[in-house]
Amino acid sequence: MNHYQTLKLNSQATSKEIKQAYRKLAKQYHPDTKTAETNSEEIIQINAAYEILSNPQNRRRYDQELLLKDDYYSLSNRQKRTAEASQAHKRRQAQKRPEISYQQWLQAVYEPSDRYIQQIIDPLESEIDNLAGDPFDDELLANFQAYLTDCRYYLQLAQQRFASYPNPPQLASVAANLYYCINQVEDGIKELEYFPLNYDESYLHTGQEFLRIAERLRSEAEAYI
Repeated sequence: MNHYQTLKLNSQATSKEIKQAYRKLAKQYHPDTKTAETNSEEIIQINAAYEILSNPQNRRRYDQELLLKDDYYSLSNRQKRTAEASQAHKRRQAQKRPEISYQQWLQAVYEPSDRYIQQIIDPLESEIDNLAGDPFDDELLANFQAYLTDCRYYLQLAQQRFASYPNPPQLASVAANLYYCINQVEDGIKELEYFPLNYDESYLHTGQEFLRIAERLRSEAEAYI
């Protein structure tokens, strides 16, 4: 359960409602009441919930964490369903889909995938610079999270495009670099997504490093064409 559920409240509860709920539950579960509902574990959870939700700044951060988790799980579920549907479709089409030529693969797979990756990598430096102004500013953090949501969307498009057709043998090196590039992008996004959960800047640095590697692999893929 999250802290709101622990206090039997919804996320729109006022400070007064939070205090009232805490007092009611603390009395209900306190060991001194000597009732059947006495439960030390419940008291620990209730106290932890109240400590966070009664402090406006801590509550804002906690609300942001809940929102990010909801967005992430929702997006992950959509990606899983999309991936499963894509794999099923590819299996159905595998026997009747003809091989595509060198130029067709570049136009249908490589060029769109490369554009999607650019949509992720190119804005990164300016997004980090904007966030550095004040990582605890709600508006700046919301803008950064919106950028990460866009990154997830473009990553999904790149993954689907890359998996849409097998590469011609003469483009094996291009395909290999593009494949590893997409993997590095995914790892980088995962690291960046951890930052709003705990404000640990090491996740920003690690995410940037993954995306720098992705940019190098992207350049190497281009060089093989």
